[in-house]
Amino acid sequence: MRPFSHFGSFVAALAAGLALAVAGGVSYLASAPTIPAQDVIKPPVRAHTTASTLSAWRVPDFGNPDGHAFVPPAGRAVDTSHPDQVIGRGTPAGCTSAAVVRAVARGGVITFNCGPRPLTITMTATAKVVNTRHRIVLDGRGLITLSGVGRRQILYMNTCDKRQILTTSDCFDQQWPQLIVQNMTFSGGYSAVRENPNANFGGGGGGAIYAEGGQFKAVNSRFIGNRCFSTGPDLGGAAIRALAQYRNRPVYITGDTFRGGRCSNGSALSSIDVSWYVTNSIMINNNAIGWGANPARPGTPGGGSGGAIYTDGDNYKVVIAGTVIRGNNAREGGGAIFFVVDNNRGTLTIRDSRLHNNPSRGFFTPGYPGIFYHSSGHPIVIRSTIS
Repeated sequence: MRPFSHFGSFVAALAAGLALAVAGGVSYLASAPTIPAQDVIKPPVRAHTTASTLSAWRVPDFGNPDGHAFVPPAGRAVDTSHPDQVIGRGTPAGCTSAAVVRAVARGGVITFNCGPRPLTITMTATAKVVNTRHRIVLDGRGLITLSGVGRRQILYMNTCDKRQILTTSDCFDQQWPQLIVQNMTFSGGYSAVRENPNANFGGGGGGAIYAEGGQFKAVNSRFIGNRCFSTGPDLGGAAIRALAQYRNRPVYITGDTFRGGRCSNGSALSSIDVSWYVTNSIMINNNAIGWGANPARPGTPGGGSGGAIYTDGDNYKVVIAGTVIRGNNAREGGGAIFFVVDNNRGTLTIRDSRLHNNPSRGFFTPGYPGIFYHSSGHPIVIRSTIS
């Protein structure tokens, strides 16, 4: 079993009440951050705005319409013109939770034929990927919402789940299954699983989607009002929790919208030892509601970091490109992004993006409002604004 607890001594210093670490350290505050001029480390930030900047701005349905960042081929939508399975026969009648669960278990390319109007399918059970399947693609053509109605996780993949067949000798590093969701909406997902030191990576998280092992990406999709358990130092991912991705290939988040997530940490995205490539997306009004940080301060349950994104572990990279992260909140550190690489071998790159009004109620890295960064060097910021 691989350890799930990370980032000990650094945040422990914060827990001891350190007000400000020296030489590019961290500010620890009781309320919304204000940075004394003498403590600010100037980041290499250059203004970058567009005509539709956030005045009179509403959340787009799918991704950032002003995001024009290059999307690597691996991060793009896949062809679903010849599906292996079609859910429905032209009306909503056959588009049920049971049909979705069966289709996901069978795998292959899955599309929907539920009529010409948008349809919400209330999930009465979690759809679970079977480890022996190679590729599972869900394509809603922009019309289908899968709803957990605030009661259950919507989609689950776990190559190390002992209730399934383990297909390789190392369940943490295998190429398959590959799970792809595109042109879908996931709403009201909820994971009630608490963090457990005896589980892989602590367990829990992934209110809408839990993806441990194999490969995962989300394209042109929405994640609205998803939740996971409210406390735990490393538990996170109200929308997506990703772990143990094959050969540390990145999880691709392309043209997606994340809104209204609530979890202990990382209320859009959360991971341990996972790289991410986030392009042309929107993250707004997501809240990390745990408290006590990581490791948990005495008398607290831990958590509260990474309002939108929480990443931890070793040897990983995060790229944010063409993306807006706005109005997210962390009760502890990193109102927008919590980025901790314990062995200092990782980079955070923010390019052609705007991070605005993401308060860190506890701690943050001076000069980078809304970001807590712990690795070598500093975040790489190109043609972006952070305020």
